[in-house]
Amino acid sequence: MTGSFSDPESQATERLLIEFNDCFLKHDPSALARLVADDCIVENTRPAPDGDRYVGKQACIALWTEIATNRAIRFEPEHIFARGARGEIAWRLVWGGAPENSVRGVNLMRVRDGQVIEARGYVKGA
Repeated sequence: MTGSFSDPESQATERLLIEFNDCFLKHDPSALARLVADDCIVENTRPAPDGDRYVGKQACIALWTEIATNRAIRFEPEHIFARGARGEIAWRLVWGGAPENSVRGVNLMRVRDGQVIEARGYVKGA
């Protein structure tokens, strides 16, 4: 599931992204307060074409908490990759039992000083 560069910065980014991703896999956003920077910016996947933009720690945590605590959906991780302060989390979002009740996506992430400062979400479209 992981495959990052072997330098210390990439390894630290990978560890942070794994911990961040675990909030969604476990439906437990409690670590977000520690993992999200005060000046974090999130560009969400919806609405098309550009998605909503969330600015600041509280706005980003509120969005991610809503997603992480939604038990009607689940994320199936595909991979986490880090290169320096940048990384990606590829996933499948599932909301039902049939294959058409899912979508593949990716979050492009940037970190600084052990916290997420930027996340851009993208999903495969029709």
